[in-house]
Amino acid sequence: MKVQVYTAAWCRDCRAAKQFLEVHGIEYTEINVDLDPAASAEVIRHVGKRAIPQLVIDGEWFQPYKPGRGLLYDELHKRFGIPRT
Repeated sequence: MKVQVYTAAWCRDCRAAKQFLEVHGIEYTEINVDLDPAASAEVIRHVGKRAIPQLVIDGEWFQPYKPGRGLLYDELHKRFGIPRT
């Protein structure tokens, strides 16, 4: 499984998404949109706005948070097939 995470250093939800992946042993490639203008443009092209974090799982884009709700842990568990304990 190939996982990419579009992030920025200032983004609290990005840190939470990376922590989720790390805790569950999921390898990922981090792409910082603040350091890479092409990455920022890629997010806008796929999502329609600069909304991070964004996960790309085997080519499929997924926004793992909702404004005001934070990280969508149930959806993340389902996407990665990780049972909730």
